[in-house]
Amino acid sequence: MFSKHPFPTHVSGRETPDFGEVFDLDQQVWIFRNQALVTVPRSHRVTPVTVTILPCKYPESLEQDKGIAIYLGIQNPDKCLFCEEVNGHPILLLKEEKILDLYHHPEPMKPFLFYHTRTGGTSTFESVAFPGHYIASSKTGKPIFLTSKKGEYYNINFNLDIKS
Repeated sequence: MFSKHPFPTHVSGRETPDFGEVFDLDQQVWIFRNQALVTVPRSHRVTPVTVTILPCKYPESLEQDKGIAIYLGIQNPDKCLFCEEVNGHPILLLKEEKILDLYHHPEPMKPFLFYHTRTGGTSTFESVAFPGHYIASSKTGKPIFLTSKKGEYYNINFNLDIKS
């Protein structure tokens, strides 16, 4: 049976995240450079970051029918993606945070949560803290960011390759 999501949607005692890679429709992978995640063309000379993913333990306290609420991080260094408002606009940042600490927190940590929606083979990641804002990529060598311009100028559709 085809699963809409590649990882469990609600597990109460997980001790390890799922691991994988993300690349956009232009075959650009995420790499860690200058304290940010940037996109570069996929090649044998490039080592993409390993993303870490855990579902929120308390999805019932979040909006329903938006996708699966997940924490999204990277390995080496251990950081997590989060959203905050700067000068009146939501931005995407990396913060030194252990994904398991977020997962085990007694309530959802909304700035670190994203609604993961899978359509066909691609995924979108919508900020829980800033509804309508999605993780996006643009030009090679530029950081990933948040956009509300869904499908206009930026790529919000990604391939999420979970390693089994």
